[in-house]
Amino acid sequence: MNMSNKTLEQIRIQLKRLIHSDSFYAKKLSGIDPDEIRSQEDFQRLPFSEKNDLRDAYPLGLAAVPDEDIVRIHSSSGTTGVPVIVPYTKKDVDDWALLFQRCYEIAGLTNKDRIQITPGYGLWTAGIGFQLGAERLGAMALPMGPGNTDKQIQFMKDMRSTVLCATSSYALLLAEEINKRGCKNDIFLRKGIIGSERWGEKMRNRIAGELGVELYDIYGLTEVYGPGIAINCSYNTGMHYFDDYLYFEIVDPKTGENLADGELGELVITTLQKEGAPLIRYRTHDLTRIIPEDIPCPCGRRYPRIDVILGRTDDMVKVKGVNIFPGQIDDILKIVPEASSEYQVFIDHENGKDRITVFVETTAMDENKLRFEKNLKDTIKSKLNITVIPKGVAIGELPRSEKKSTRIYDYRY
Repeated sequence: MNMSNKTLEQIRIQLKRLIHSDSFYAKKLSGIDPDEIRSQEDFQRLPFSEKNDLRDAYPLGLAAVPDEDIVRIHSSSGTTGVPVIVPYTKKDVDDWALLFQRCYEIAGLTNKDRIQITPGYGLWTAGIGFQLGAERLGAMALPMGPGNTDKQIQFMKDMRSTVLCATSSYALLLAEEINKRGCKNDIFLRKGIIGSERWGEKMRNRIAGELGVELYDIYGLTEVYGPGIAINCSYNTGMHYFDDYLYFEIVDPKTGENLADGELGELVITTLQKEGAPLIRYRTHDLTRIIPEDIPCPCGRRYPRIDVILGRTDDMVKVKGVNIFPGQIDDILKIVPEASSEYQVFIDHENGKDRITVFVETTAMDENKLRFEKNLKDTIKSKLNITVIPKGVAIGELPRSEKKSTRIYDYRY
């Protein structure tokens, strides 16, 4: 993505603030003169930031403002290691609400919508972000939080919710439960705003079909405001992101070298207006590509786009010399007849060799199950060049989650 002079100026301002702050960046950027960052090439020579940098700054080493300017903290949702504590100023909270409002508007929401919010609240950024955007839009927010499916469905019916905000896993669980109860005609949902985990085309089609809604991918991460920094429009040509607040790069995950627009790599984000905890060249480990500017979106919006998130560099597993991402399995299931969206991959050792077992929910049962499993095995072999043990299971047999679903289990270590 070409860097404008305005973006360069915003970055120089951020660098000056950070160098003169008490944050960890003062040391990381030592010896750098912000006024010498005059081109995109100069900027690309700045050091990356990593999640470990942010963990090492615990508890408030990320803060680039005095304590009295911090009005809120959030924390990453990771379950291992030292948490990342992210401070927000009042402007940061207001800006986040604005970005989220933009996302809702791109998805076609108005102040007449009733938005049922099922992601978690608390230190995690999800639930409260969806609520901030709804309130700034002037829509009715229903801050349900996660779980209690009976109450979720009751409120959908009684409150006539028009929008569901959820992880894809929980949206699927709700869709299946609504159909099981035969109450789809009592539900008034028209749109779903889905985030927090990548999901394949088959899962998208199942949720959209069973709930009768139009679905939108929303993107974000706690370190960079939270969800609400990118979303697809109704043309579904990628996710629009807000380049007046964020600068996106794509780099080679191994070398860190910048890649051209259109090439798949790791997303790196620099915040342009964040006050509490600005980030310079933050490696997200999310895999995507910047859609070239010469491929305009039919919606006519000026905001640039990234593609859907293929997966994460740290989600990759290496099996028999082949790198495997969950997104590749999603893509394979799209072309396997009678395969559902739900799958799990188990990797272990047998006689000193890697063994991969792939469980996939399918409508092919009884005498058709063996044919389905053979087709699944052959397709994975042709696409990934690995041999797996295929296991077809009935729809609903694999576990459902109210949060993120785990797809790949590696028991080799």
